[in-house]
Amino acid sequence: MPDFPSPTTLFAPIFVLFVVIEWIAVKQGKAAGKYEAKDAITSMTMGLGNVVVNTLSGVVSLWALMLFWKFRVTDIPFTWWSFAVLFVLFDFLYYWKHRFYHRMRIWWTEHVVHHSSKEYNLTTALRQPWTGPFMGHIFLAAPFVIAGFHPAFIFFVGGINLVYQFWIHTEAIDKMPKWFEAIFNTPSHHRVHHATNPRYLDSNYAGVFIIWDRMFGSFVPELDSDRPIYGIVKPVDSYNPIIVAYHEAAALIKDCAGDGLRPDIWLRRMINQPGWSPNGKHMRTPELKMAYLNKYPGEAGQPGLKLAKVDKNSQRNSPHASLPLREDTPR
Repeated sequence: MPDFPSPTTLFAPIFVLFVVIEWIAVKQGKAAGKYEAKDAITSMTMGLGNVVVNTLSGVVSLWALMLFWKFRVTDIPFTWWSFAVLFVLFDFLYYWKHRFYHRMRIWWTEHVVHHSSKEYNLTTALRQPWTGPFMGHIFLAAPFVIAGFHPAFIFFVGGINLVYQFWIHTEAIDKMPKWFEAIFNTPSHHRVHHATNPRYLDSNYAGVFIIWDRMFGSFVPELDSDRPIYGIVKPVDSYNPIIVAYHEAAALIKDCAGDGLRPDIWLRRMINQPGWSPNGKHMRTPELKMAYLNKYPGEAGQPGLKLAKVDKNSQRNSPHASLPLREDTPR
């Protein structure tokens, strides 16, 4: 079996160093951003827990992927060109995985952890879930294994992908050169992804290459007139790592329990977008955007709000029309 180093482990000291540098710079007013000690400590605790869980479950991940290795169609060597190919293909798959994690509540129960902070700084990158490979990660890598990429090679490339994403979790960097912003994910693009402003919801899913969002219609630029407000639509309002890690899973279980013995509704809750309700009074991204446009119809057609039509007469009848959705109001 090939022996690849763990990129995230190698870069861990660098992550800590840059967190310290950014924290000091922000506190001294030399860099944009915000640091609250409780929030930052929670994020770093979540990161440490993620490392522990992934280390303990790493054997399971490798064992599962080695099962697929038996069915590979070829053996792809470890070269610079195979690395480049796998890196691009992995990021393409990451884009779709990330998009589905926002569009299916069962996966959102895990990913919501990363979005739960109301702040946006380098510690936010460390706020990671405690579920290991048990939410579908193994099967997302399976196609690459069958194609002939060794699981250890995939883990290595995936680690580099994660290392890249660390630096984009900051407000200290405004915009990169235009050519860079056009191709790569940047702090500006990723701030949009973490924002709860109506126009920014469910956009910019890229890991490394923002071109995927531009290609598949999920790109929204950061606007100076609408600064991102971070967090999640239903704030967790806790610094307890256990609550942060599992609050959405608990909420899903509670909702299913309230449905009674209805496996069909349970399944629909799990596979539909967060905010879906069996009574039809949904609070998904489309409803939140429409509620905002009902209040501010002049925003129709603007970035992130390019809906085909705004029904001005529906505001009175809509269950969401009274939502206090403002660009400067956290939700």
